[in-house]
Amino acid sequence: MIRTLSVAFILTMFSILLGIDLYAQDSLRNAAHMALDAHDYDQAVRLYKPIYDTAPTLVYSEYLDALIGKKDFKTAERTVNRQADSRQVSPLTFIDLGHVYDVAGKEKKAAEQYQKAIQFVNGDDILTQQMANKFSAIGRDMYAIQVLERARQILGSGYLYNAQLAKLYAKTGDMDKVVTVLLDGGAGVYTNPDATKTTLLEVLGADQEKMQLVIKALLKRINAQPENNYYIDLLTWLYTQKNDWDGALLQIEALDLRNKESGQRLIDFARMAMHEKQYDIAIKTYQEVMDKGSDQPVYTIAASDKLSAEFVQLQNNPAYTSQNVTTLEVEYDTFLNRYPAYYNTATAREYATLAGQYGNDPQTGIAILQRIIDEPNTPRDFAGNCKLQMGDYYVLTGRIWEASLLYSQVDKDFKNDALGEDARFRNAKLSYYRGDFPYAQEQLSVLKASTSELIANDALYLSVLITENTAKDSINIPFERFAYADLLLFQNKDKEAETLLDSITTAYSKHPLNDDILMLRAKIADKHRDYNRELDYLKIIYEKYGKDVLGDDAVYKTALIYDKNLNKPELAKSFYEKLIIDYPGSTFVQAARKRLSDLNNPALP
Repeated sequence: MIRTLSVAFILTMFSILLGIDLYAQDSLRNAAHMALDAHDYDQAVRLYKPIYDTAPTLVYSEYLDALIGKKDFKTAERTVNRQADSRQVSPLTFIDLGHVYDVAGKEKKAAEQYQKAIQFVNGDDILTQQMANKFSAIGRDMYAIQVLERARQILGSGYLYNAQLAKLYAKTGDMDKVVTVLLDGGAGVYTNPDATKTTLLEVLGADQEKMQLVIKALLKRINAQPENNYYIDLLTWLYTQKNDWDGALLQIEALDLRNKESGQRLIDFARMAMHEKQYDIAIKTYQEVMDKGSDQPVYTIAASDKLSAEFVQLQNNPAYTSQNVTTLEVEYDTFLNRYPAYYNTATAREYATLAGQYGNDPQTGIAILQRIIDEPNTPRDFAGNCKLQMGDYYVLTGRIWEASLLYSQVDKDFKNDALGEDARFRNAKLSYYRGDFPYAQEQLSVLKASTSELIANDALYLSVLITENTAKDSINIPFERFAYADLLLFQNKDKEAETLLDSITTAYSKHPLNDDILMLRAKIADKHRDYNRELDYLKIIYEKYGKDVLGDDAVYKTALIYDKNLNKPELAKSFYEKLIIDYPGSTFVQAARKRLSDLNNPALP
């Protein structure tokens, strides 16, 4: 028993001492690593040496780097040779020895070692990768290229290691070779287009000179193989990356003409341009398709898409005029009269929006929406959305009761659907506009748990607004006026809304509504594109009422104005940062982080 306890005790003590020893070794290694990172090579060598003496394989690479940094080339050479003696012959030690000779200025001896290493390439992927990575790590990219090219030759494959080779050739400045390795996969074999584009984005970065070199290399290939559509597709994409959309369109037009495609490729290109907010080039491209003749199979698609593009362009043009609206309305009317089957599509609904909201003619908007709803082939969900839009136009014309009936109809038809929740929220807002705050709250209490994040957030905001500005035992005249001003704003009666807001401020100067009034004034200023006035209102909110519920809204809206409307990215960034720091719990933080990241790391032009 005593003997057993003694053995157990000895084993326990040994384990403790071993643990202490390992802990000390780890601490020493960490200190050495920090010295190496700080380029304090004398200190790094001193700290690595005792570890290397007891466990040479553990810190071989780091110790060698420290010796090379210290320029102790003789010890470095002995260290590599010791490593070579302790293991099977490895090309990696030849690379290490070559590196020692290289930094010592013995270039011929270094080259001999590198060539010895390359002779070991046998097609084994792991070995190939190890050698290529090691050569690249010591700045010998041409030798890394030799390793990968030799492996491809041994394996008889013209497409292996394409991405790695492209990146290495880009580092050496040989853009012709970049194109070659990415596109040469053998007869009739081409790499995945998306993978090729991803690699090109990585190797080109924002370097316009390299971009131009790749374009020239691609043009050579196109001249040699004009029938190869893949090259033209890739060239077109490169033009878009350098923001030369006209150049890209020329390539697409040539390809469409050569292949007699009747415009489908042009439509795809126009849609890509729309996604990138290149409205002019999209509209121009759709017109190119239409110019081929109305007998072409994609003519109506191009015509309807062109209308949508012009509508989106108008929506994003803060300086649009009534004449712009009228001209576009005529285009929509002409198209729908010629192709009435489009009355159950988004094209007709865009026409209704154009007339009802931008043309200040809600009655025409209602008539168009009613026709959409009456079309026998109109999809049910689409008709439901049109009914909600029609309800909004009833509100614009003061027909509040009819709007409520229409919203209730959609609520009933789509009870368990997001569309139904949207209808219920609009009805709740009507109750708020009318001053029936208890009924509005009753509806909002359910909608705050909506599956739609947007509806849930809107319901929560309106519910908080009502809660903070109504009292059980007092008259709610200021808030009733505010709600009515909100309705007037919705009805585009902006002057009347501002007059009513002025009356609240004058009569109730210290009312809790002050920040909400400022936010509504900011909304009116935004509607009229008076961004400087809007910024003034928002500034008062985040400086004077920053700790209230609208503080983060004001900061976020300020960032958006500088970002999207005034094109002042530095100011935008400062307000995105302010939001993230001052309001970490805000629902806008995630969007602010993403946009801040985009501004700090602009995409390839």
